[in-house]
Amino acid sequence: MTSSPIASDTSTPQSPRPNLAFRELRGRRSPGEFAAAVRRAAREIGERVSCDARYIGRVEAGEIRCPNYAYERVFLHMFPGRTLAELGFAPRSAVRGRGARPATATATADPQYPYDEESDVRRRAFMTGMTGSTATVAVAALAPFGVPTLPADLDRHPARAGIGAVEEAIRRIRLLDDRHGADGLYRRASAPLRTAFELLDAGTARRDVTERLQTGAGELAISVGWLAHDSGRFDDARSHYAEALATARMAGDEALEAHAFCNTAFLARDAGRPREAVRAAQAAARVASRLGSPRLLSLLALREAGGWAGLGDQSSCERSLARAQALFARGASDADPEWMSFYGEAEMEGLEAQCWSALGGWDRASLHARRAAALQDPHFTRNMALYTAELADDLARAGHPDESASAGLRALNLLEDVRSSRIEGMLAATARVLLPHRRAAGVSAFLDAHAVARRSA
Repeated sequence: MTSSPIASDTSTPQSPRPNLAFRELRGRRSPGEFAAAVRRAAREIGERVSCDARYIGRVEAGEIRCPNYAYERVFLHMFPGRTLAELGFAPRSAVRGRGARPATATATADPQYPYDEESDVRRRAFMTGMTGSTATVAVAALAPFGVPTLPADLDRHPARAGIGAVEEAIRRIRLLDDRHGADGLYRRASAPLRTAFELLDAGTARRDVTERLQTGAGELAISVGWLAHDSGRFDDARSHYAEALATARMAGDEALEAHAFCNTAFLARDAGRPREAVRAAQAAARVASRLGSPRLLSLLALREAGGWAGLGDQSSCERSLARAQALFARGASDADPEWMSFYGEAEMEGLEAQCWSALGGWDRASLHARRAAALQDPHFTRNMALYTAELADDLARAGHPDESASAGLRALNLLEDVRSSRIEGMLAATARVLLPHRRAAGVSAFLDAHAVARRSA
């Protein structure tokens, strides 16, 4: 879930001046095509930005007077020899009349979330544009996620001022979840969610603001629902996903609806309701078929495959797996949702491993889990721990105790930085399977380490 915050200057009273220089650089490419080029350029220099067509539109409309530091590096890489001014941007010192700050300006700065002044303006407007208990909730909501809560004398409408803060909360929650797992985040994440829906209740006359805030609130509900899901709070997760689905339906937002159904399918599978998982995945696919993202459809086919595996229907599961692989092979698309950054070859292998585990095909499950762990980007620490724990469990059940114990130890080492009840539960199950083999040196080492980890949890 994993990228840089959106930067914009929302405090300028006059209408923004279009950035014609940037528009000229885009040329004949569509905003979506140009956004994809920005993301590719970011990867070339090791940056992570969540550029999409909407961001490009906001730059060209002049809403973003100066990009944040991550985008600045990417744009200067794309157009070597040019300055920010030649790209149509204002000097950083001219934005709100404040001097530029270094990327490490805040104690909570994160390499994936470089500090930028304009995002700070938006966040402070979010804080000061709210009154009474809502402001208190906002401070409590965002401070744990590294969002500055500095005072400012900005009189902005709460909904307009809060959009950027809600969107940044989503990105930061996803980033922290990728690195550390859900257990330590869930309770802290409920406050931003309440704040987002309070902003919606505050209302605004502008339809575009309302729609964007609805999407943000819905995506935040899904993010918080996932934290509940991964930490074993299934009833809470179901409630959050239902809230996101209702928001999507009211807003007529098909992308949000597909995302909510996707997570509902995953939850249903984990909660032992495989038939519901199949129905939810199929509902998501019907909606997503109009969105133009083969990768999204591939993920949804895997969600359906997981449901079929839970029902013990191997033939239907294999058909869904084949469909998922064929759709994945079509490649990435500008229409791929931002939240799908986790979905690559490693995740596809990991989900297929889970299907074969559910079907009792332990050797095939081990094969795919091993591939998943080998392919996983180390940035996604939680997923690396997940795939390694899956491998340990599959190997144990396939009758390979020594290999299982070795994988289990690797997973335990990863859990030093990750808290996930789901992964901890998998390792506990592996330990129970390996108990009859405890006299083997490798197995004994894993069981001892696992016992220590449980006592210190």
